[in-house]
Amino acid sequence: MRLDESVYRGLVEAAPDAMVVVDAEGSIVMVNGQAERLFGYGRGELVGRSVETLIPGRSRAAHVAHREGYAASPRARQMGSGLELLALAKDGREFPVEVSLSPLETASGTIVASAIRDVSARKVLEAELRSKNEVLLVEAERAESASRAKSRFLANMSHELRTPLNSIIGFTEIIHDGRAGAVSPDQKEFLGDVLSSARHLLRLINDVLDLSKVEAGKTQFALAELDVQALLGRAAEMLAPQAQQRAIQVVVEEAPPLIAVSDRDRLKQVLYNLLSNAIKFSPTGSQVRLRARREDGGRFRMEVEDFGPGITEADQARLFGEFVQLDEDTNKRHSGSGLGLSLSRRIVELLGGEVGLKSRVGHGSVFFV
Repeated sequence: MRLDESVYRGLVEAAPDAMVVVDAEGSIVMVNGQAERLFGYGRGELVGRSVETLIPGRSRAAHVAHREGYAASPRARQMGSGLELLALAKDGREFPVEVSLSPLETASGTIVASAIRDVSARKVLEAELRSKNEVLLVEAERAESASRAKSRFLANMSHELRTPLNSIIGFTEIIHDGRAGAVSPDQKEFLGDVLSSARHLLRLINDVLDLSKVEAGKTQFALAELDVQALLGRAAEMLAPQAQQRAIQVVVEEAPPLIAVSDRDRLKQVLYNLLSNAIKFSPTGSQVRLRARREDGGRFRMEVEDFGPGITEADQARLFGEFVQLDEDTNKRHSGSGLGLSLSRRIVELLGGEVGLKSRVGHGSVFFV
């Protein structure tokens, strides 16, 4: 670009950054007011001096070589891309800068305009951010390590936690059923309460331990051929007593046999969680439907549909988190650990699938695997 001297002098002076213009020999021919303020020199002190005046002494020889190389093939570009450039003020202070170079054609020949920006504040901020990120990474690693230790502990404690509780349930059932001797109606009622509470506690322990096994990487899968349609029927049979208590009809929609390869027990556990929730949150006398179908790419899909109150979009976003229960107030109507859906999601993802739902408030929900 060829400019008249009066034009480029006006452009240089109006620039928001410090501007230092040098000729082919590296002598400063022009600076603007921003450059005076940045470097602490008066305009008359700089014009005619080598541009290396503004560079720390240890870097001057290298800068001369770079400048001569640039003069051989001048083009607009960032100077020292990827490097940390330092400038030198009149008082001896060094500070980091960014420099953009632009060649200009004038009547007197080619000159190079350098736009110089002090980035000291940005460098301080970047250093602070790096320091904070390092602290956060350390804290995150500590938290992750603690979580893994917790998961390993719970996974290894599964036998010690389950065995005593199963013994309590077993002996209580013997006494409750009168096999150890006659019991009065009041005693039978009290023993029934003990059994109900113990079984509920066992379900909570099982959920916590299963999730901990997943987190600890100790979950093992036994892959084999299975009939998905038959699996739906089995899940409906298992939860028939729960459904009958609330006069809820569980319908398995008819479909041809669907043979797939997966872990039968784990899928049954997932279906149990989804169907149990559907029954729990459905209105008395309503219906819950189970269905399965083939999908493209060798996949299959299972769905559990209820006609309950539905779930808001805000609740849907957090529903598969750990310990999440939608009726979390102290008067909540439904018991549970809040781990069933989270555990189901983890299991299905480890099996290479996904879990989700579609729901409309007032129209029910469809949970799918």
